[in-house]
Amino acid sequence: MGSEGSQETGEAEEGKEETNDVPEEEEDTAEQMLSQEQADGTDTPCDPHHGVIEEFTDVKHESEFSLETNFMEEESGDCNADRKDSSSSQALPEDPFKQHMDKELEEKEIEKMSTLPKTSSQSQWPRLGQVVFSSTLEKQKTFKADKEFDVKQLHLHKPLESTWPKVNKQFLSAADKPTDSSFTQLQRELFCVMNSYRDLFYPERSALTNGEEIRHAYCLHALNHVLKANAQVLSNNARRRDRKPGTDADAHRDQGLTRPKVLMIVPFRECALRIVHILISLLEGNDKKKIDVSNKKRFKGEYGSDPEEKPPNLKRPEDYEAVFAGNIDDHFRIGVAILQKSMRLYAPFYSSDIIIASPLGIRTVIGAEGEKKRDFDFLSSIEILIIDQADIYLMQNWEHVLHLMKHINLLPLDSHGVDFSRVRMLNLNNWSKYYRQTLLFSALQEPQINSIFNKHCFNYMGQVAIRNVPLTGSISHVVVQLPHVFRRLEADSVTSVIDGRFQFFINKVLPEYRDAIMSHTLIYVPSYFDYVRLRNYFKKEDLNFTHICEYTKKAAVCRARRFFLKGEKQFLLFTERFHFYKRYTIKGIRNLIFYELPTYSHFYSEICNMLKATDSGVDATWTCTVLYSKYDAQKLAAVVGIDRTAQMLQSKKNVHLFVTGEND
Repeated sequence: MGSEGSQETGEAEEGKEETNDVPEEEEDTAEQMLSQEQADGTDTPCDPHHGVIEEFTDVKHESEFSLETNFMEEESGDCNADRKDSSSSQALPEDPFKQHMDKELEEKEIEKMSTLPKTSSQSQWPRLGQVVFSSTLEKQKTFKADKEFDVKQLHLHKPLESTWPKVNKQFLSAADKPTDSSFTQLQRELFCVMNSYRDLFYPERSALTNGEEIRHAYCLHALNHVLKANAQVLSNNARRRDRKPGTDADAHRDQGLTRPKVLMIVPFRECALRIVHILISLLEGNDKKKIDVSNKKRFKGEYGSDPEEKPPNLKRPEDYEAVFAGNIDDHFRIGVAILQKSMRLYAPFYSSDIIIASPLGIRTVIGAEGEKKRDFDFLSSIEILIIDQADIYLMQNWEHVLHLMKHINLLPLDSHGVDFSRVRMLNLNNWSKYYRQTLLFSALQEPQINSIFNKHCFNYMGQVAIRNVPLTGSISHVVVQLPHVFRRLEADSVTSVIDGRFQFFINKVLPEYRDAIMSHTLIYVPSYFDYVRLRNYFKKEDLNFTHICEYTKKAAVCRARRFFLKGEKQFLLFTERFHFYKRYTIKGIRNLIFYELPTYSHFYSEICNMLKATDSGVDATWTCTVLYSKYDAQKLAAVVGIDRTAQMLQSKKNVHLFVTGEND
C-alpha cells in the first residue's frame, strides 16, 4: 500500500520523485489488491485507520426484540393477523410471500436448476422497455406488467397499505394520479417484479433522476417481507404456547437457520441513512404515530453529515453532486431489528432482520481464509439480497462483491442457538440459495455486473433483466470540433485482450505520439493495473511524462496538472477512478488517447469537452484516438450508439473516423 504513497512526497524534484515511485510492476499490482478497497476518494487513502471500524452493538434491547420470546397478541389490534390473512384473502390471489417461501422444491427440480440452461423470453413493457425473463423451472408464460393494481391486492402487511401512499406521494406527478394513486409507473413495474419474488436486474438507475423512487420501492418490498416473516413467527409462538400436548410440533417451520432475512448493499453511509429514514416513515406514516427507534441519536451522528464540511466553491457536474451527497464513508455495517411497533438500530447481526452494509464493511466481517476472527454464518438464511448502485463498486473494489457472493447462503458453522424444530426444510436441505431473491440496480450494463446476475443468482422463480440498447451514444454530447479515430485491436479471448491492448498500444499507437510536436497528450486509463503497467513502461523508455491516479495526494496532483498545462511533460497518464472521485477539469489537452473505453459513457464526452478548457489563442489541431475490441461491445454502444457499434465490430476495416463539433 505504501508503494503509491512514496510518489507523493518529493515531487518538487520531479525526476527524483519518478524514480522512487515506480516499483516493480508485480509488487505494485499485488499490493494494489489490498489497497483498492480504500479508493474512496479521500486524499489520504493510505491511512492505516481506514481499515479499522469500531464495532458498536446494542445489547440493552435484546429480549425486547427477541423473536423467540414475543407473541403476536402484544401488537394491539393485530393479533392473529396471520390467521386473519388466510381466511379473509380467499377472494384474492395467494400472498406472494407465502407462495414463494412455502413452496417445497423436489430433489429433481434442484438437479434441473444445477444442470440445465435457462430458457428465456422477451417482452416489451410500457416503462421498463425490453424485459428478458429467464428461468429453468418456470413454464414460459409471458410475464406481463400490471397496468393498474389496487394496493389491496399487493398483500402489503399492516401498516404499509396506509403509510406507503403518504411516504411516496413526493414522486407522484399528475400523470401518475389517474392510474394508481401510490406508485409511479416505474415503481409499479419494478414492484410487480419484486413482489413476484423473481430476481431483478435494472441497469438504468440514475442518482439524478430515478434513484430515490427506486430506493423507496425496494424498501417497501424488504419491509413488507420482514413484517410478514416476523408476524408468522410471532403468531406461531402463540399457537405453540396454546397447543394441546401431542399435537404436531412440526407444523410451525417458519424461519431460517439465522435471523437476518434481508441484506442491503449500498456504497456510502448517506445511502444507509436514507434507507433507515424510509423504513421509519413506512412504519409511522404520520407524525401522530411515532415508533420507538433505539439508538437513533447515535445513528444520526455516525451516518449523518455536516453541510458546513463541504468546500464551498467547488463546481462539479450534477451527477457527481447527486452520487457524493452527504456522508460518503464507504466502510460501515449496521443491523436493524423490527418488531411490531419499534425498531432497533445497531442490533447484533444474529438478532437483526435487515443488515445494511457497504461491500468493504461486509468484507471485513467475512474475513479471508486462514484468519482467526471471521464470520459469515449470519448470511446463511438471507432471503432478499439488494445490491444498489452496483456500478460504484467497480470504482471501489469489485472483489468485495464477489467475496460476498461466495459466502452467502452457506450452511452455518455454528447453530447460534436456533430451535431446529422451527427451521424451514429448505434451509436444513441447504437450498436457501434457490429461494433467495436478488435485486440488482446499476447505472449501466457491464460484464462484471452481468456476471453476478448470471452466475450467482439461482432463484427458482427465475430472473427478470431489463436490456434496453442505447440508440444514440454519448459522443453526441461532444461539443468540440474533434476527429475521433476508433482503432480496433484483435483478441481471441477476454484474458488475451489485456496483453493484446498493451502490445497494440506500444507498437502501433504510441510511436505516432512520441514526436515532440504531439505534446499535451492525455492518456485515459480505466484499469489501475493497466495504469501501473503503462507507468512502468514509460519510465523504462524514459518518456517525458507525469501521472495522476486515485492515490495521488493533492500537492502532487497540482504539480502534475501544472507540468502538463505548461507542456513541461509531454504525456499525462490519468486513471478513470481519479476522474470518478474528483472530476477535475484538466487543462492543456491537445491530444487524447482512450486506452480503453470508459466504464461510464458520459465520461467520454466529459473528457473530450475538456479540450475547450484551454484557449491557447492559436488554431489548435486536436486529436482523439480510442482503442476497442469485440469484447467492448456494451461500452462501445454506450459511446457511439448501437447501429454504429454493429458496423464497427463487423467491418473489415480496423479504423473508423467520426468528427464532432459545430461544422459536423
